[in-house]
Amino acid sequence: MRYYNLSRYLKNRHGVVVRRIPLDAGLTCPNRDGTLSSRGCIFCDADGSGSGAARAGKSIARQLDEGLARGTRRADRFIAYFQSYTNTYAPTAHLKKMWDEAMSRPEVVGLAVGTRPDCLPDAVLDLLAGYAAEKEVWLELGLQSASNRTLEFINRGHTAEDFARAAVRATQRGLQVLAHVIIGLPGEGKRENLETAAFITGLNLAGVKIHSLYVSKGTAMAEVLARGEYEPLTQADFVDRVVLFLENISPSMVIHRLTGDPAPEALIAPEWALDKNTTLTMIRRRLEEMDTWQGRSLDAPRPDEALHAHSSAR
Repeated sequence: MRYYNLSRYLKNRHGVVVRRIPLDAGLTCPNRDGTLSSRGCIFCDADGSGSGAARAGKSIARQLDEGLARGTRRADRFIAYFQSYTNTYAPTAHLKKMWDEAMSRPEVVGLAVGTRPDCLPDAVLDLLAGYAAEKEVWLELGLQSASNRTLEFINRGHTAEDFARAAVRATQRGLQVLAHVIIGLPGEGKRENLETAAFITGLNLAGVKIHSLYVSKGTAMAEVLARGEYEPLTQADFVDRVVLFLENISPSMVIHRLTGDPAPEALIAPEWALDKNTTLTMIRRRLEEMDTWQGRSLDAPRPDEALHAHSSAR
């Protein structure tokens, strides 16, 4: 055990296997509807990293039913994961109706909500805090990079400081906050990756999702690539950067994801992004070869050693 992954965290907390069910709420984003921009983030596709289920007319109830039917063979309990676009970008009453519907299922032990740091009014945070008093709640905030220069280039429409303020407000309400970060963004090297690692560690976040940057059809990144202004990382380079990132984040931070997961029919580059299992295997092997682990550069003990010491102390 060289990093603290989500499955281990959930098994420790709930005592059974817990999986996420991705849900599409049919919402949009201020970076697409003209409030901030109509272009969206340069890496975002037409479905906003979601399934497109809402556009196909599937209600939350139907999506849950289908997800539960698929998942009961692999898990005992589930987390309702509102994934597509900005899932707090709607009136509070509308959000409550959707979230109540998801949380009413006895098999659902938690809620995960993906959103932007600039779409978190107090009423929404208070609503989420109410669910957190009873069940697992993760607030997933898109950061991507701690570099404001990079955030401007990728058209995020917010700053790193906006993210920090949102994370603090959510954490103060007892919410578990995780950051989404992308490794391989244009113009970023290992130095910027280390700065992002230090930034999220300094905020004492509960978790992180690490994504590889892949280029999909219909995105602004596809145009950047076509102009020859971007060269994707090789698989080996990405693995090295992930390991470096892990070494420099808090060992208590739960790792929800280690790479991207593109739709095969939409992917332009790099081809290795489709080979998720190989990428994960390479990361684990690299950690072993280097005899390193999450938090090592922060003088943290290896996770399995820390767990053994904690169990012995009890």
